[in-house]
Amino acid sequence: MNWSDDGIILGGRRFGEGGLILDVLTRTRGRRSGLVYGGNSRRRRAQYEAGNSVSLSWTGRLEDQLGRFEVAEATKERVSRVLDDARALAAVSAITAILRMSLDEGDVAGSAMFEATELLLDQIEAREIWPALYVRWELGLLSALGFGLDLDECAISGANDGLTHVSPRTGRAVRGSEAEDYVSRLLRLPSFLVASSAPVGGEDVADGLKLTGYFLESRVFHAMNRAMPPERERLIKRLVG
Repeated sequence: MNWSDDGIILGGRRFGEGGLILDVLTRTRGRRSGLVYGGNSRRRRAQYEAGNSVSLSWTGRLEDQLGRFEVAEATKERVSRVLDDARALAAVSAITAILRMSLDEGDVAGSAMFEATELLLDQIEAREIWPALYVRWELGLLSALGFGLDLDECAISGANDGLTHVSPRTGRAVRGSEAEDYVSRLLRLPSFLVASSAPVGGEDVADGLKLTGYFLESRVFHAMNRAMPPERERLIKRLVG
């Protein structure tokens, strides 16, 4: 059997003398793996950098067995454009590592993140824009994996304005003014995650990363008996110190 699709390269590992087992997030088939003969050669290595967009074809005997990828030239090479930007490089590594470790092979639910990931990676050169987009991307990933946060109204009063915090237990938004007795135990909710027109400062990005990171770790990776990818920790240090 065989199929063709668009993909975003998530990483690869050596196989045999010159082969490469490539992990890819596809537009319609979720995260998929395949063997690329000669993919580890010096001449072709740049084509398979994590974060690149490619067109590819997969061939194999059975859908759940390791097949073979035929990969066309990368339609977008992203890492080569940000080699002088350590934060952007860290972001590409974090994005691809989180997808690789949080998505099961062949789970088509992962394709819900394809367009959002393409958008984020396309903005990775815009240094003032992508950090906030990255936080929103993690929020979207939680939703795609079935762990979406409820940020529409206050869990206590039902009000849909003045939302400032999120309960780490329920994932629901809260007005801090209505949770005075235990507000110190809540996670801060930056306003740009509630209103797209809200300004975004460095502290807002830090609060957003703490919020999404908490739920990624407690609801996604803990359930999979995995630790948070170290690539994300390195990104956090680059962004917020």
